Amino acid sequence: MHANDGTLSVSRLVSLLRDLVEENFIQVVVTGEIANFSAPSSGHLYFALKDDLAQLRGVMFRTANRLLNFMPENGVQVVCWGRVSLYPQRGELQLVVERMEALGVGSWQLAFEKLKRRLGAEGLFDAARKRRLPPFPRTIGVVTSPTGAAIHDILNVLRRRGAGLRVLLCPVRVQGDGSAQEVARGIADLNRNGQADVIIVGRGGGSPEDLWAFNEEIVARAVFESAIPVISAVGHEVDVTIADLVADLRAPTPSAAAELVVQGRQDLERHVDHLILRLSGQMQGRLQLLAERVAGLRRRLRSPVEDVRKQRTALDQSRLRLQRGMQGALQRCTHRLGVAASRLHDLSPLATLDRGYAIVFADRTGQVVRSSTALKKGDRVSIRLAEGEVAAIVEKTDHEPRLPPPARR
Repeated sequence: MHANDGTLSVSRLVSLLRDLVEENFIQVVVTGEIANFSAPSSGHLYFALKDDLAQLRGVMFRTANRLLNFMPENGVQVVCWGRVSLYPQRGELQLVVERMEALGVGSWQLAFEKLKRRLGAEGLFDAARKRRLPPFPRTIGVVTSPTGAAIHDILNVLRRRGAGLRVLLCPVRVQGDGSAQEVARGIADLNRNGQADVIIVGRGGGSPEDLWAFNEEIVARAVFESAIPVISAVGHEVDVTIADLVADLRAPTPSAAAELVVQGRQDLERHVDHLILRLSGQMQGRLQLLAERVAGLRRRLRSPVEDVRKQRTALDQSRLRLQRGMQGALQRCTHRLGVAASRLHDLSPLATLDRGYAIVFADRTGQVVRSSTALKKGDRVSIRLAEGEVAAIVEKTDHEPRLPPPARR
């Protein structure tokens, strides 16, 4: 407070209000429905308590929530014991809860469960009716806010994956009054257009109230009636909506939905890469084997000139051996022929005639006369000598053999 004009600084005013609140609301008991619940790694629990007309921020520190006998979550009706404080940095009132008990399910959760049971009974969640995504889509329809994080996440994934896909954006509001009708109309418009191969319906994270459009029956019916396969990508992984249950496939986030769209293409690319790698390995192995064979043949083949020289030398040696063999064989044959000729000469009648003997032929028969009994007086005979022949007439025959007179010296 300034002395002259009586004004207060912001911090002084907040401090006074804090003292006022904490002095008058030291111990309170409050009932309400949990919303915007979060449980960070610090161990503290942060949430809002609300009813149909108002809401109040709440915090339950780690030392107090150890005594909880249930895990708080959005939509649960609870009763809280604690004190009211004012958080100076934001100038906000908050309920510091020291004890909490569950009373039952809140109105949002009741509506969710009621619609879930009814649509489930109608078969909208049946796994048998859910369709497979096309493995190689060319055009992707997206029903989401044109300014939200979801469309940017989807486009970034498709761009990073290099899929080259066409994107048809159907801009809609994803929260607030009339948002459910816009989402349902966007799905119907893409079906009438007929160019999309698959539709992504979703948005980024938020409170259950922010995501409630995707729990509306009109959206569930639009997803169910879509002739084009639908991927639901609403909020974060922990957020489950009616649209998630009806969709052909649920993705935990819009980015994950984009990944699912290009999954078939990525699987094919990985398969092709695997085949290329396998084929390359087989070719390398084959080439290595052939290289080793060629090297072995090269070692065994050596130089053709050297082989020709060796063959020529071997041929010359064979020719020389053949000549020597032929000469030796000819000499042996000549020697044997001479021996045979000598023996033949010794056995020849002519050789006998040379020793002074004669051969007598009977003219009447032309046969050699071997005995005097073959002749008679008056027979004509031819006497062959070593040199010449003599004709004679037998005057007498003598059957007693006589030795020839000794030769004169």
